[in-house]
Amino acid sequence: MIEITADAEAIIKGAILSFVATVNKDGTPNLSPKASLTVRNGKLYFADIASPGTLRNLNLNPAVEINVVDIFQRRGYRFNGQAFILPPGEIEYLMIADWIRLINGPEYPVEHVVRVDVSSISPLLSPAHIFADPPRSQDEIEKTYRQKYGVRPIGE
Repeated sequence: MIEITADAEAIIKGAILSFVATVNKDGTPNLSPKASLTVRNGKLYFADIASPGTLRNLNLNPAVEINVVDIFQRRGYRFNGQAFILPPGEIEYLMIADWIRLINGPEYPVEHVVRVDVSSISPLLSPAHIFADPPRSQDEIEKTYRQKYGVRPIGE
């Protein structure tokens, strides 16, 4: 299994929203946004809160790709791997379900938890990192995109 770096974990925590790609029965792609992606004990997890298509697809084909990008840093990661659907009651399920309910409230229905055993990780970089001449620092890029979106860091 591939190690999830501290940087990748920080991007996941900062990005809030990720996108999980699975394959429909007819071979077409299914892309589902997830706000529950997290890293625990070096593994990726997300919750099935309202994801019947994702779960149906993973039952047929456990291959999954997850993309997560910090919109201000203009960078992120692509995770590929195999998904394992964890039913209620398992220790890993309880760890993630309890966390989801803690941050969102006890009414959140966590039907299943999905663990992804990551087989590859690739960086995702926007053209802001690739084509700037001269190259811009990460701080300059983040400042530019915070200004573009009209967002200030907390505490400013």
